[in-house]
Amino acid sequence: MIEIKEIFSKADKKKFFKFNIDLYRDNEYAVPNLYSEELGEFDPAINDAFRFCDCKMFLAYKDGKIAGKIAGIWHRGANEKSGKKQLRFTRFDVIDDFEVTKALFNKLFDWAREIGMEEIVGPISFSDLNEEGMLIDGFDKPSSYIEIYNYPYYVEHMEKLGAYKEVDWNGFRIVCPKEPDPRIERLAKDVAEKNGYTVLDVKYYLKHDKKKLKEYIMQALDVLDEAFYDLYGTSPLNEKQKKREMDMLLTVLVPEFPTVVLKDDKVIAYGMIIPSMNKVLQKAKGSLFPRGIIPYIQTMKHPESVDLLSVAIAKEHANKGVMAIIVDHCLKGLIHHGVKYLEAGPELDTNKNIQNTWKNFDSEVSKTWRCWGLKVPEKNL
Repeated sequence: MIEIKEIFSKADKKKFFKFNIDLYRDNEYAVPNLYSEELGEFDPAINDAFRFCDCKMFLAYKDGKIAGKIAGIWHRGANEKSGKKQLRFTRFDVIDDFEVTKALFNKLFDWAREIGMEEIVGPISFSDLNEEGMLIDGFDKPSSYIEIYNYPYYVEHMEKLGAYKEVDWNGFRIVCPKEPDPRIERLAKDVAEKNGYTVLDVKYYLKHDKKKLKEYIMQALDVLDEAFYDLYGTSPLNEKQKKREMDMLLTVLVPEFPTVVLKDDKVIAYGMIIPSMNKVLQKAKGSLFPRGIIPYIQTMKHPESVDLLSVAIAKEHANKGVMAIIVDHCLKGLIHHGVKYLEAGPELDTNKNIQNTWKNFDSEVSKTWRCWGLKVPEKNL
């Protein structure tokens, strides 16, 4: 017997997030989130997205045991921007039982009909800063801090539901070169001199003026807002959301990794790279203290692999070669630390500009994620 329970309490929410950890406990590729971050993401007092979003969370029980979970997000801001009547789904996890999947989505269909939505899309969360997309290829590759990992049977379940492709994102694995590329170095220098660009000394500000560094990070998030505006599923971030993201970045900041490009002391572009937190989060199993703290310290000091969170260039500067500055500076930081691999993604499969950048390196498409769409039926499946 399958029972679906809408949850509200902190205790039930912890069960909701723990199910993912239990389901992938013996999987070497999955990377669980921290309880504190997930609880914060679904807390209206912490996540300011709730000012323009409503959310419902559901647990599925089969024979008295938790067998699946899903959350729905009515993102009024994104719907206003797109002109569509969509309900998002996120944090979907399930045992290999299609009846459980069907029961969970039927709950979302019920809610969608109540509020007049015509389509369910996902996995996609409150903003583009969160994880998005269901893994459809690359199940034998390690996940990362910003990526979703799921078992292959999830795809079969979605297809049986009648889901269709909305968009796909690709992940790239890039082998870091051991020496800077003189061609990129020359181009970066020429672009900087021609346009009056400079690169922020992150290490200096982190040590001597953290307040000013935070101002630059907030400016960088403004650039992200502008550059990502037309991308699938995005909506503008407010100041509280940006500050929360900034605080997270400061906990994983290795000063030689990110590149922040300035013009007249204003941020016009950036590339944000952080150490890969795979092993840290796998050891932590939902809580950084005490299990994850030693792996965290080791990773911050000697990262072998890094994750590219995002690259953004203000529209006014988009076709002036700024990418060369970002690539050149980031590579030098990675080489300095002896980093072996860079994981880039998820990136929309239609984003040819960034994909062409990786063609200059020893790179491969390692993973692909899909945002699914489902038409809301007149009655449940």
